[in-house]
Amino acid sequence: MQVKITFAAPKMPRTGAVAVGVLDGRKLSPSAETLDKAAGGTLSRAVKQGRFTGKKGQILDLVAPGGLRNSRVLLVGLGKTKDLKDLDLENLGGSVAARMGATGEPGVTLMVDALEGAAHESAERAVRYALGARLRAYRFDKYKTKEKPADKPGLKSVTVMVANPAAAKRAFAAHEKVAEGVAFTRDLVSEPANVIFPKSLVAEAKKLVKLGVTVQVLGEREMRRLGMGALLGVGQGSARESQLLVMQWKGAGAARGKKAGPIAFVGKGVTFDTGGISIKPAGGMEDMKWDMGGAGVVTGLMRALAGRKAKVNAVGICALAENMPSSSAQRPGDIVTSMSGQTIEVINTDAEGRLVLADALWYVQEKFKPSAIVDLATLTGAIIVALGHDYAGLFSNNDKLSDQLTAAGKSVGEPVWRMPLAAPGESYDKAINSQAADMKNVGNRAGGSITAAQFLQRFVKKGTPWAHLDIAGTTWSSKDTPTVPKGGTGFGVRLLDRWVADHHEK
Repeated sequence: MQVKITFAAPKMPRTGAVAVGVLDGRKLSPSAETLDKAAGGTLSRAVKQGRFTGKKGQILDLVAPGGLRNSRVLLVGLGKTKDLKDLDLENLGGSVAARMGATGEPGVTLMVDALEGAAHESAERAVRYALGARLRAYRFDKYKTKEKPADKPGLKSVTVMVANPAAAKRAFAAHEKVAEGVAFTRDLVSEPANVIFPKSLVAEAKKLVKLGVTVQVLGEREMRRLGMGALLGVGQGSARESQLLVMQWKGAGAARGKKAGPIAFVGKGVTFDTGGISIKPAGGMEDMKWDMGGAGVVTGLMRALAGRKAKVNAVGICALAENMPSSSAQRPGDIVTSMSGQTIEVINTDAEGRLVLADALWYVQEKFKPSAIVDLATLTGAIIVALGHDYAGLFSNNDKLSDQLTAAGKSVGEPVWRMPLAAPGESYDKAINSQAADMKNVGNRAGGSITAAQFLQRFVKKGTPWAHLDIAGTTWSSKDTPTVPKGGTGFGVRLLDRWVADHHEK
C-alpha cells in the first residue's frame, strides 16, 4: 500500500508522531522551539545531552517526551541552511519515513519552517521532503502471506505542514508521477521470472494505454520477417516467445515531431538469464530475474512521462527474451544475421544482452529516425568490477549528450561515470572482430564492459547521438539508502526524466 502524502497549513499536532528540524550547532527550528516550549524544555535538554548536534542527516528519536501528548518527536538534523540541496532534502524525508516505518507509527507530521539563508522556499522544501518519503516508503511484499503485523512497516500517511500547502501540492503532482514510474520499475524488476516473462511484461506495459501511451508488440513471426536473427537467437531455447515491445508517448504533438524525430529509449529485457548453453554458476542465479532491468526502466520512464504529461515525443523499445538452455538453444559458435545485415559469431551465449539490443537499436533507427538514443542494460559484470554499485557506466558517441546525462544523474542521485569508447577500427573495437563473421559477441577478458559497448556501437548509425548505460551494478541493491529500500532500485527513471525535462521540453 502506498503511503499517503498530504500537505497542510502549519498547526502543531497534539498527538501522534511529529518531526521537526534542528540546525547545525543544536539550534532548534521555529517549530522545534514551539514544541520545546510546550514540553517545558524537554527537547532542548535532550539535544544538549548527547552527540546529536543538528548535523545534516542526524536523527534523534524521543519517545513519549515529557510534557507532550505526542507519541514521539523526531529531531531531524538539517545542517547549515545554505548547504541544503534537493538531494539532502529528499534524503531527510526518506530517513523520516524509514524511521517511522520501523517504529510502527501509522503516521507522522513533518513540520517545514521558513529558514533564513535557505536556498529553497519552504514550499519547495516540503515537496522534496515528500518525494523522499514517497520513494523510501516503497516495499515489495505481495508474496509475504504470513508476515506478523509487528514486522510490517506501519507508516500509512505523511502530513507535511508548510505555509503554502496549495503551492506545495501543485508542485508535488509531477514529482509524484515520476515516483510512480520508479515504483512501477521496482515492481517489474522485483517480480520472479515465473510471473514476469516477455508476454506478461508486455501485459504490464499495456496498462500505460490509459495514460495515453501507444503500445505495439512484435512477435517472433514479425521479427523474423524483419530479419532480427540476433534477438531471436537468444530466445530460441525458451518455451516462452520473444517479444519486441514498442511504446510511444506523443506529448509534444505531431507538428513538433515533423521537425525532429522523437527521443528513443531502448531497454534490455532478458526476463531470465541462465546464460544459455554457456550456463552460469548456480550460486546467485536467482538474481537473474532482474536481467530485464533496462526494459523495466524504459517502461517505468514511459509511465512517468505520460503521467506528468511531459511535452516531448518519446519512444520506448524493450527487447524481451528468455535465455534458456535446451535442445533448441543457441550454441557457442553459431552465426546469426542481425536486422542490420551484419553477421555475428556467438562465442558465448551468456553475452546475450548485446544481441537483443543490436536488433532493437537498429529497429528504432529504421522505424522512428530518433534525434537521440539512450539504451539501458544490465549488460556486464565487468562494469561492477570497474565502478561497484554506486555508479552506472556511461558510454557515448556524443560529448554533449554525455555531459547532459552526467549532470542529470548527479542532480537526482543516480550518478553515471563515463567510460572509454573507441572509434570504429581502433583497439577496443578490434577486440570483437571475428574470423568467421563480421564480429563476435565477446572480446577477451580485458575491458569487458567497453568491448560490449563497442559491439552496440556497431548498430548505431553514423550521426545519431547515442548513449549506453550499463546498469548492472545499480539495478538491485543489497542495502537500504535514504530514498531507496534494498531490492529493485528503479535506477535510471529519475535520471532520464530529468534529462528530458532539462533538454527536451519547452
